[in-house]
Amino acid sequence: MTSYAAPSRTVGRLKRPFGTLYYEVTGSGPALIFAHGLGGNHLSWWQQVAHFAPRYTCVTFAHRGFAPSDPVAGGVDPADYAGDLAALIEHLGLSDVGLVAQSMGGWTMLEYALAHPDRVKALVLSSTSGTLDRRGCDPSGGGAYDAWLAAAEATIAAGMARGIHPAMGERAAERLPALHLLYRSIDEMAGTLDKEKLRAGLRRTATRTLAKLSTFRVPTLLIAGGEDVVFPPFLASAIATSLPCGQAEILEDAGHSPYFEQAARFNALVDAFLARPR
Repeated sequence: MTSYAAPSRTVGRLKRPFGTLYYEVTGSGPALIFAHGLGGNHLSWWQQVAHFAPRYTCVTFAHRGFAPSDPVAGGVDPADYAGDLAALIEHLGLSDVGLVAQSMGGWTMLEYALAHPDRVKALVLSSTSGTLDRRGCDPSGGGAYDAWLAAAEATIAAGMARGIHPAMGERAAERLPALHLLYRSIDEMAGTLDKEKLRAGLRRTATRTLAKLSTFRVPTLLIAGGEDVVFPPFLASAIATSLPCGQAEILEDAGHSPYFEQAARFNALVDAFLARPR
């Protein structure tokens, strides 16, 4: 009887101008790189790494300022994220990479893909439009976005008063209390990072228009949760239809973190997308 062997795993730190960027490489095969959201770090992708590592070289990292990467004096500027990713890809000697982003990670992955489209075989944007201006992507001209935002902010405030993390949402927190606790624990690993200042930086740098992506031919999958109160899910479909090679999948009963709360469904969608002929 053959004994099971776990996928290979290495841990490293890449020197960058701000300090060191922490990363992990697990598995073998084509490269698949994951960028976490504001409430996460490299650990956020534990369910994806376990699923994909037998067939892919899975690279996870903690964005600058997020432990165990080094803190950044003066705070984090998301405009630096894509440069960190480019340096990591070069350091690891990767080519023809697949990119998977959650929420804030969309800033990293979309900007890298726009700068290096010939090096990216597929892009997955989960609960994010990255550096695109959200309101500007609303087909209604902004009315639907404004109505969604007002309702979402009220839901977030009511949930936080009861200890519910917005990135999980009430349904997931009630149904999956262990995952909700784990999500909050990973979020708290960021320590003293000024996340409000970082949120302001994310808003400041989300200025791209869909018109500027009219020639963006990287195959792109947008995944959204129908109950998301952080990212408007209807924008996923609107953006996908505007991209030359875009598609959208909406998980109606998921919140802002489908990769975390409904990992099996999320992984299956990514699997199918990556298997499509290019």
